[in-house]
Formats: sequence, structure tokens, C-alpha cells
Amino acid sequence: MKDFFPIQGFDHLELYVGNAKQAAVFYSTCFGFTNTAYRGLETGCRDCASYVLEQGDIRLVLTTALGPDHSAAQSVSKHGDGVAVVALRVPDASSAFLQATARGARAALSPTEEQDECGFLRSSAVHAYGDTLIKFVERDDYAGAFAPGFQPRHRGELPRGAGLRSIDHVVGNVELGAMEKWTRFLADTMGFTQLVHFDDKAISTEYSALMSKVMQDGTGVIKFPINEPATGRRKSQIEEYLEYHHGPGVQHIAFATDNIVETVAKMRKKGVEFLRVPATYYDDIAERVGKIEVSVEALAELGILVDRDEEGYLMQVFTGTVQDRPTVFFEVIERRGARGFGEGNFKSLFEAIEREQAMRGNLV
Repeated sequence: MKDFFPIQGFDHLELYVGNAKQAAVFYSTCFGFTNTAYRGLETGCRDCASYVLEQGDIRLVLTTALGPDHSAAQSVSKHGDGVAVVALRVPDASSAFLQATARGARAALSPTEEQDECGFLRSSAVHAYGDTLIKFVERDDYAGAFAPGFQPRHRGELPRGAGLRSIDHVVGNVELGAMEKWTRFLADTMGFTQLVHFDDKAISTEYSALMSKVMQDGTGVIKFPINEPATGRRKSQIEEYLEYHHGPGVQHIAFATDNIVETVAKMRKKGVEFLRVPATYYDDIAERVGKIEVSVEALAELGILVDRDEEGYLMQVFTGTVQDRPTVFFEVIERRGARGFGEGNFKSLFEAIEREQAMRGNLV
């Protein structure tokens, strides 16, 4: 059956930040990204500055407003630094826009074509949860550094950096009762299907709980988990996020790697802070997940978690929040056959997050 909404992959994630120049240094130094393109006053852009960072197949765009009226300034004032645009690469940006809006998506950017000496770049966008946009990018006829108006900053093959390879999934947090609305939105407008559903019994601790549904596109490449809070004795991580982000938005981005031990070791050495679980977590790994081809001692030293499903196992670790507001953070994941999301680690992970919440005075 033909996919009515073909998607070729993640094109980029655009983060609105308070100081893109400084944020670019942080992501380059600590995460191993390379600055490949730039737009700003020097290139003729008078209202914002943007730095394109790349590693593997991952592309981040960090944008700062140059005045108070730009949407990036308003976003940072309300939400703090965070993901404003999730851009998907599609074969036809106009068709994607028409398909999505005809099925109920709210238009944000009508089909647009930009041109320079490197060709044509076409794009469009619709509104998703909160103030997040889903952008459709068609770049088959464009050979420039990123987009018209950007100048290249790096030529030739990208350095390996920390070994981050691709975007595995992008997680959104929405308010209580809204998870069903947004999973239905993805299904109706873009043909996504539900991969898995976690209820509040699967994702809970003594104090808090949440519910989550994972949606994926027709190829299984694009995965959008959607979380909502569940009733608990104290404030959940989702409620904390919604409070400080002032509404729904992207909670975390998972980056895939082919060697998580090497990647996390490099990132830790450069100053990235990761959540830790008690040492006792590693005492019964062999019983819980069976044989793995990685040293348990190395995993324990770096705080990397392990889980297994019927198709294999995965290893994952989570950073702390990467800005002062307790909102956006990152995950590093290596899949060895497993298609799941670490269900066996949920309790340990959530307890680690709650320890962070308690230090902030927000586990109330």
C-alpha cells in the first residue's frame, strides 16, 4: 500500500536560544558538532543569527533573535532555550503541506521556494503541540551548505566528533489529557502509526508517573514519543517541564551512536553531565538482560543503562538538562537489534530524574 505521506528522514532541528554564538561553542566542544554554515549580519540577515551544526546525519540549527520582535526572542522569553522546529525531509514540500492541512493540520508556513546560486530549496510547515512547528523540507534541488542566505563555515568531510550518528527519536511533553489528541494528529495528518504504549503502571515510581505513546512514520525512521503526566503523590518530571517551559514542547532528543561507551566517555571528558543510577543497578544485569558484548564495568563507570526486548538489546544514557530551566535534555542510545525504548530502565531512570528534581526543590 502506497504511503500517502512519504518522509525521507529528519532534516534538522532548530533550537531558539538566547545566545547562538555561545551555544554553538557548547555543542561543538561538549557534543562534538561541527559548525558548517552561518547566517547573520555579515551575510545580510538583519533580524537573527543562525549557526548550523552537524555530526553524522544530525543537523542542529541554533537561532538567536537580534531584536525583541523576532519569534525567536518571544520563544526564548517564554520557553527558554529549546526546540522550536522539527524539520522532516520530504520529496515534495508542497504536497506534504497540502496533505497535512487537508487532514486537519493547522498551517504555519505556506509552501515557499528559496533560490541562490546553489539551486532551489522548498519548504512548508504546520503547527504541532505547544509552539512547536513541524517543517517539511525539500532539498533534492539544492546543493548549498544549508539554505539560501547561509554561508559555509566548514568544507570537506566532517570530523567524527563524539561519534553521534543520527536522530533516533524526538520526545514531546503535553498536558494531562492531550496525549491522545496529538497521537491522533500524527496519525491523521501524516499517516503515523502507534509503535508502543506505556501506561502509568509501566512508567512510575513511589512518587510520580507518566503515560507515553510512541508514534512512527511509514518507514519506521521517524519516531515521536508523546508523554503526558499521570496522577502521583508528587510533581512528575512532565509537570515540572510544563511548568518551566510554560506549555507543551520537545522534552528530549535521542542521538544514536554505534559505540556508546566511546561516545559517552568523550562527552563526559568534555564536560557533559549525565544522570547516574545507583551502583547496585549493575549487580544483576546478566540476569535481567542476558549476555551483552560490552563490559559491564565500562557501563557502570559511565552510568549507561541496558535493556532487552525480543529483537535484541539497547544501551542508553541521559544528560541532565542543558540549560538553567529544567526542560530540554538529550539521550545517547546504541541499539543492538532492540526496537524498544528501555522499558526495563524506566524506574531507575525516573528515580534518577526525581533526585535531580529534589535538588531543585521541585519534587513536591
